[in-house]
Amino acid sequence: MSVVVVGSVAYDGVETPHGRVERMLGGACTYIALASSYFARTKIVAVVGDDFAAEDEQLLSNHGIDLEGLERVPGKTFFWAGVYSDDMNDRTTLRTDLNVFAGFDPKLPASYRESPYLVLGNIQPSLQRSVRAQMNGLRLAGGDTMNYWIKDHRQELLETIREWDFLLINDAEARMLSDAYNLKRAAAKILEMGPHTLVIKRGEYGAILFHRDWHFIVPGYLLEEVFDPTGAGDCFAGGFIGYLAEKGFDLKQGHIDAKELSRAVIYGSVMGSFCCEKFGVERFRTLTRAEIDARFQEFRAFTEF
Repeated sequence: MSVVVVGSVAYDGVETPHGRVERMLGGACTYIALASSYFARTKIVAVVGDDFAAEDEQLLSNHGIDLEGLERVPGKTFFWAGVYSDDMNDRTTLRTDLNVFAGFDPKLPASYRESPYLVLGNIQPSLQRSVRAQMNGLRLAGGDTMNYWIKDHRQELLETIREWDFLLINDAEARMLSDAYNLKRAAAKILEMGPHTLVIKRGEYGAILFHRDWHFIVPGYLLEEVFDPTGAGDCFAGGFIGYLAEKGFDLKQGHIDAKELSRAVIYGSVMGSFCCEKFGVERFRTLTRAEIDARFQEFRAFTEF
């Protein structure tokens, strides 16, 4: 089973209490795809400039990621820079240069259009809808959004997520989208907007999965040191969809396997935790599936009673 991931491939400049990196591979599409690649064949749709390094392309290739949908155009690759607070719960954006990403108009190669799983990174809702319309026979489609789209493009966003099977957002975004502070009430209102499944990401406090009349809560994985939380939420998405693709999960069949959805949330949390162990994508240069499965079992042991 294959997964198509659409979003940004970028360069990031990040400063945390553990240090500073001036330029490193990043972007939502990058993180989602790397995490997903441990579970399923993954294909990306993104745009980069002529400054995109061969070694970064090689990292993606080394993970078996299909790069047919990675478009190279003249100009510079999307660049973002930010600094994190001492507790790393807040960050301040210092610079956002969209560069070639400003003209991103995703077009799927023919070889991508029959893929059964789709993850839409944080891009304009109209582009998300356009991508979904290019695909056939989807088993599971959904993605991410952010406060900007919720606040300034609300109607466009609502029309988009109405067609989704799942939505992955953080607690602040859930409250803004639903206009409800209590997360259980917020989830109920969001599920009425169209998605069958909602995952509310809560950073170091874990995540909550909501599906119709039940929910599942998973804690955050306790790390001895968090070097860089950039991309952790996207890695969560990659682990979540990657695991479901590996298992051939099909929401359209009507029968919902609650255990598989719950395991997908745990694998999402596992992938997010590994992301935080080093700056940027560095941990994925050495990470193995055996390590991932071992941490999944740790989650199971820590939360079973």
